[in-house]
Amino acid sequence: MLRYLDNAENAKGRINENYAREIMELHTMGVGSGYTQEDVQELARILTGVGVNFQPPDPNAQKPAPQPDHIRAGLFEFNPARHDYGVKHFLSHTIEGRGFPEVEQALDILARHPATATYVSRKIVTYFMSDTPPEALVQRMAQSFRTTDGDIVSVLLVMFKSPEFAGSLSAKAKYKDPMQFVLSAVRLAYDTKVILNAGPIMGWLNRLAEGLYNHPTPDGYPMTAAAWNSPGQMATRFEIARQIGSNAGGLFRAPPPDTAERPAFPQIASAFYFNVVQPTLSAATRSALDQAGSPQEWNTLFLSSPEFMR
Repeated sequence: MLRYLDNAENAKGRINENYAREIMELHTMGVGSGYTQEDVQELARILTGVGVNFQPPDPNAQKPAPQPDHIRAGLFEFNPARHDYGVKHFLSHTIEGRGFPEVEQALDILARHPATATYVSRKIVTYFMSDTPPEALVQRMAQSFRTTDGDIVSVLLVMFKSPEFAGSLSAKAKYKDPMQFVLSAVRLAYDTKVILNAGPIMGWLNRLAEGLYNHPTPDGYPMTAAAWNSPGQMATRFEIARQIGSNAGGLFRAPPPDTAERPAFPQIASAFYFNVVQPTLSAATRSALDQAGSPQEWNTLFLSSPEFMR
């Protein structure tokens, strides 16, 4: 993030606001939460000197004179020669120039800001429950965030114990993103069988445009259904459902030199299905499953059903 958002180039006299803006916009307070352009500029000044250093230490080099404020931890570096030591005024707080402790103080201010509590709580509800989070639940979670100093376990418990969360489970309100769709399908089909080759899963996620580490921007993959339920996306999901439901797709082929594929057969129509899942299916889905011509086709239809997409 320091490199992608140019904070490695952020220095006194050459201020770069990119990282400061995204910290506030994407990762703490959120857009429209009350911070100003002046706050962004002051946070950028606070972050001057925070960057990376890819030069490996030379054991034979003469050690330079120690710099009291210099920090080097792995690739991370705080370089005091690049830092603006002037006084800053950030979110109604005065921050005295004293090096890296300024960064820690600014992050504490952001983490404890009420807008951060609301923004993070809304993100959590969006991920677990609904593209349109219930505002009353968001505010109860935000209150827990504030009173517990950001303890995420406490915030999650407020959500998990809420009637809104229970209702979202019965209503199946949340549409699966590609990661959730693929992994839930593999887990349901092959239960506890250990995957020997993750290559097919990686390929499926790439085809569904949610490959690991493939999202270059700092906002992360979207969490709402509109990003993942296009006709093209659905057609690809149906094809992946066929591969998972018909055979293992190479998931159980051992790596070289032992390349033999272990037998694996999808076990979806199990007691769990008949006792737990089947009663929750619509009449249309049950009718489609009844018309399947083979176990493989039945698996494909189930993994492609509207109910399994949620």
